[in-house]
Amino acid sequence: MLYYLFYEQLFPYFTPFRVFRYLTFRTAFASISALLICLWLGPWLIARLREFQIGQYIREEGPQSHQAKAGTPTMGGILIHVAILVPTLLWMDLKNSLVWMAILATLGFGFVGFLDDYFKMVQRQNRGLSGKTKLYLQILISFLVGIGLLMLTAYGSYSTHLSVPFFKQFTPDLLIHSLMGNPYTYPVAFIFFFLFVILVIVGASNAVNLTDGLDGLAVGCTIIAAGALTVLTYLTGHAVFARYLEIQYIPQVAELTVFCGAMAGACLGFLWYNAHPAEVFMGDVGSLALGGGIGTVAVIIKQEILLLSIGGVFVAEAISVILQVASFQLRGKRIFRMAPLHHHFEMKGWSESKVIIRFWIAALVLALFSLSTLKLR
Repeated sequence: MLYYLFYEQLFPYFTPFRVFRYLTFRTAFASISALLICLWLGPWLIARLREFQIGQYIREEGPQSHQAKAGTPTMGGILIHVAILVPTLLWMDLKNSLVWMAILATLGFGFVGFLDDYFKMVQRQNRGLSGKTKLYLQILISFLVGIGLLMLTAYGSYSTHLSVPFFKQFTPDLLIHSLMGNPYTYPVAFIFFFLFVILVIVGASNAVNLTDGLDGLAVGCTIIAAGALTVLTYLTGHAVFARYLEIQYIPQVAELTVFCGAMAGACLGFLWYNAHPAEVFMGDVGSLALGGGIGTVAVIIKQEILLLSIGGVFVAEAISVILQVASFQLRGKRIFRMAPLHHHFEMKGWSESKVIIRFWIAALVLALFSLSTLKLR
């Protein structure tokens, strides 16, 4: 909106507005705008959530120290949505379809989380939508993202070639038929593509959701992941840097830098109120949306594999739950004292603050390692 007004309309009459052309300028101000929106609206939203008695219900089998958090306002993820959406629309090029796709995917996953939180509130317990219903809705949104991306391949706005860390030339095409040249492989190729997209986006969404169990843990790790994706989207959409680093150059991806910057700023602002002891929880409306947004960006810029290390903490949390459930069903024994992983360390005697900060450190190290792979190729 501001890009269109100041650069495309007013720049010919006032040359200093040239600054709105630069992606780094718009990304920085999108981040700052998102941060300020959170800080400004946060107290009002928390008061409204308290007024409507939208509080968190704590499961009894968890660490007993968490029982003191019962009644803390939840669904604070609504604030994150506003803080991402408004700055992105203000500072992005509104004609960029990839940014719109990331926005709609984030809002879609947020809507699923909103329904889950709403039913928890109505039923006065820590269970909202059934697991199957939630999963089906997430798959549907991811499938729609996949359809949109395939439509954009015809215009050169999206590449189906996967980027593989440490390898410059090895960029396999997710649409296998383009390599094999056999029309009979078309259905298999498209099924594989959609399954891959769904796995990445739904997996990222649920992984962030599972991590959201301690004050500031998920949102702090998301700040780091969004920061890493901000760098990756900028490099992928920059012809000179992409050529120098020998990564895929996708011009339309550059505008996603604004979206990722807004996400990082929004999460930073939300952390102001979500830091231990939390004044508000993001709820599923926030965690599912953030994970869905991260996964969608990773799919668009073709860094799905690198997302495993960028969101390494999220991956570890999700794997701990999978292993715990599988082990208990197959052997009748638990691997961890409690899953997700952060609760395991709490049960071992770590204080909540220690778990949070150490997981943040791990997330930062993994994100820096991920960015280093761009040169180690």
